[in-house]
Amino acid sequence: MNTSSKRVSLGVGVGILTSALVLAGCASDGDAQSDGGEGTGEEITVAFIPGIASDPFFRAMEIAAKEEAEELGIRLIWQGAADQYSPQSQLPFVDAALTEDLDALVLVPTDADALQPSVTKATAQGIPVITVDTTVSDRSDLVSHITGDNHDGGERAAEEMNAQTGGSGKILVISASPTNTTGTQRVEGFQSALADEYEGLELLPVQYAYSQPSEATTILNTTLLESPDLAGVFAVDGTSCTGAVAALNNSNKVGEVKLICYDAYAAQVEELEAGAISALIAQDPAQEARLALRFAYAKATGEGEDEIEEEVVIPNVVMNLDNLDETRSYQYAE
Repeated sequence: MNTSSKRVSLGVGVGILTSALVLAGCASDGDAQSDGGEGTGEEITVAFIPGIASDPFFRAMEIAAKEEAEELGIRLIWQGAADQYSPQSQLPFVDAALTEDLDALVLVPTDADALQPSVTKATAQGIPVITVDTTVSDRSDLVSHITGDNHDGGERAAEEMNAQTGGSGKILVISASPTNTTGTQRVEGFQSALADEYEGLELLPVQYAYSQPSEATTILNTTLLESPDLAGVFAVDGTSCTGAVAALNNSNKVGEVKLICYDAYAAQVEELEAGAISALIAQDPAQEARLALRFAYAKATGEGEDEIEEEVVIPNVVMNLDNLDETRSYQYAE
């Protein structure tokens, strides 16, 4: 766990009655309406563009963001691609949001390079930008970046994998994409831990499922044919985990191949209890969303602006059968 991780809470609020705003051409009904808060009476509009709206990780963010928006009196525009995590599917939502009169933009970039021009454009328009979970390649224009401790998460996954495999065997890593910043950091943490501490684990080439469960299933099915003695799988994101569980069920390898996944979807916790998943690295998407909106409000109004942190790194929690009673509260709200 990163001892420098920070949890920030801003005591800010504003009294506003706002109405929902639906972006033309958007495929989601995710706009939130605010009618609470106590403060200046000034209307604040924030667009929040997730990586993929249907993913339970981002669904947990959405629930928390809407609650926080109502509490602060923010007019929240929540819009995102329904079922594909890619810059091609995300950019139309970002472009549409930037045509609105925004006070701030909260963005989960699906690609560090592809979304960089959007951040530059927003900044040029005078719109402060906060990135959550993932980020862009040049963070100099950002107000803040809020994320989980991804390198630490990879290291903790490696530690858990070593313990559950007895410290030997072939290990497959399935990640989202080679340009996804959070996935890259998790893979790097996992790789560095294996190289430095767990040399008995043999890491196979990293495979990429691009947040498609079916692709993760195909990857693991193929790997099991090529390496029937596979000892473990580290699924770097929740969708890869879903696909990996399907592959293990299809091949009757449940329990034999140790599966450690990122995120704590309700379905993943059920699979942990059933034995298909060996451990989960849980994040706190709700806290990430709440902090992003507090920082956006502070930047837009000036209230508590001096309390904004340029980077907030939120610790992870390892969930396994031994500690599930104590860690179940980290299961994502859906």
